[in-house]
Amino acid sequence: MQQQTENLVIVTESAANEIKKIAEEQGIENPILRIRVVPGGCSGFQYAMGFDEEVTENDKVTEVDGVKVVVDEFSAPYIKGATLDYVTDFMGGGFTIKNPNASGSCGCGSSFSC
Repeated sequence: MQQQTENLVIVTESAANEIKKIAEEQGIENPILRIRVVPGGCSGFQYAMGFDEEVTENDKVTEVDGVKVVVDEFSAPYIKGATLDYVTDFMGGGFTIKNPNASGSCGCGSSFSC
């Protein structure tokens, strides 16, 4: 299987560090974080993220500091050029996706439209 590496998503150092931290806590040695765009939410699409065990033939792969972030073929056009970041503030921390392809989002920030 040939992996297609093209840096579809920009992964910040902060996000890569948090992915590694979570993977270590869960006993995952070679973390592969999968980001998907799925129909749903009040604006039409929402993001889904989670660890995966393998990279498929049509996945787009971004590797940063030992962390692989993969995007499936369906999601790629919706997320191309987006930035995955991990931010902390006085309310806690969490992953954020800044997506230049999103033309709008809902008030709660959990879904978007293109």
